[in-house]
Parts: sequence; C-alpha cells; structure tokens
Amino acid sequence: QVQLVESGGGLVQAGGSLRLSCAASGRTFTSYAIGWFRQAPGKEREFVAAIDWSGYYTIYTDSVKGRFTISRDNAKRTVYLQMNSLKPEDTAVYYCAAGRVRGTSQKEYDYWGQGTQVTVSS
Repeated sequence: QVQLVESGGGLVQAGGSLRLSCAASGRTFTSYAIGWFRQAPGKEREFVAAIDWSGYYTIYTDSVKGRFTISRDNAKRTVYLQMNSLKPEDTAVYYCAAGRVRGTSQKEYDYWGQGTQVTVSS
C-alpha cells in the first residue's frame, strides 16, 4: 500500500512558477507509476502528467506541454511537478496518484493524495 501527501501549492501571479511535491510512504513506492491530476471548481478532475516507475517515461496533457515537468526521486520517495508560465486556467486542486501503469485515466490509479490548491491570479 502507498500513502501520498502533496505539498507546494499556493497563490501565484500569471507567468509565475510553482513546484508541487508528492511524498510517498510504503515499501513498494518504486513499483508504481505516479500521475498528477487536477480539478478546477465546477469541473471534472482531469489528467495532467504521469511518470513511470523508473522516471524515464513521461506523458503530459497537451495544455501543459512545454510548461510543466514531472520528475521523481525514488531515493526520496518523492515525485515533483514543476509548473512554469502558469496561467489562470491552471487554477485547481492538484492531486497525485499511484498506479501500476503510466496511464491518463483515473481508473488506472489505486492510491490518491488529499490534494493541494494552486491558484493563479491574472
């Protein structure tokens, strides 16, 4: 089993940057792919980015390509989401999740964190 805790959210102006962290506990962390999802007010939760267990393979939704970077440090049991050139439409609660495959569907992830709020002002 894996427990996940997100941190690093906050309020930032448009064009600014934030780095989210997803800290994991559990001996099997390195066996899992990690995904980031987000949910804006009044909208469904959507896929943002994912990384495989090795950190070598990544995937992004089109709206964040070139602006967001996902990475992981297995020794620290932490996955990061570096977010640059933030836009007001990036405002959402960001969740990390652990799953056996590096997928884009929520159904492919078994464990979820509680989320961290990101607010981008214009």
